[in-house]
Amino acid sequence: MKEPKIIVLDIDGTLYNDYKEIMPLTKEALMKAQKQGCILVLASGRPASGLYYIASELEMEKYHGLLLCFNGSQIIDLTNQEILFNAPMTIEKAKKVLHHVKKFDVNPMVYKENNLYVEDRNAYMADHEAKLAGLNMIEVDNLEAYLDWETNKVLTSGQPEYLRKVYSQMKEPFDDLNCMFTAPFYYEYTMLGIDKAKALDIALQKLGYDATDCISFGDAQNDISVIRYASIGVAMGNASDDVKKEADEITLDNNHEGIYHMLKKYISFI
Repeated sequence: MKEPKIIVLDIDGTLYNDYKEIMPLTKEALMKAQKQGCILVLASGRPASGLYYIASELEMEKYHGLLLCFNGSQIIDLTNQEILFNAPMTIEKAKKVLHHVKKFDVNPMVYKENNLYVEDRNAYMADHEAKLAGLNMIEVDNLEAYLDWETNKVLTSGQPEYLRKVYSQMKEPFDDLNCMFTAPFYYEYTMLGIDKAKALDIALQKLGYDATDCISFGDAQNDISVIRYASIGVAMGNASDDVKKEADEITLDNNHEGIYHMLKKYISFI
């Protein structure tokens, strides 16, 4: 097995502990890995605006770091800001999703540049999403009518117990989309065939790497594709059971340096 050169990191519940911080030994190991030629990939459902400050903390722009945004519908090379991959939803498809979710007690959200568009700025998790992603929140009366641009995803938020009851109905008309939970309170829609692994594979081919060069860390449903893809797929100790079943390794949880302990096992200079 090759020593990993590409380190793929989910953010919440993985790179971040429960206090939205990078653990000190993990940060030290990631900085050391980059200085020795490794490339970091932040792989998240967030837009790029919600990842730049994390990338900056790790100085990823100095080491050809990549941002894998919107669960794989966009990849950005931090060194030159080149978009290596982009697969937004069509306007027509996004409007169909926005029309359908009106049947449910959920809050739809769409993205454009540095803005998050919502129908109710006081709705459940709207302010959380805007702050987390570093976006300006803009309230409009009817997102379906207002939307006139291609968006990388449609996000909905709702009470976790309610979403668990209705998600199959929310998904039902859309066999041609990826529909998934990205948190207990988030259910989202992206283009079919777009996931973290597909986008990562396309980007890595352009850079001369492939799955055999990767170690990947995650904790949630939207991380499964890259855990399967990577030569070494690692589930955090706090990961859901379906993620752990797909992983090659299970490490400590996100509050106990899980990333550091697995990097130390597989990378000789850590």
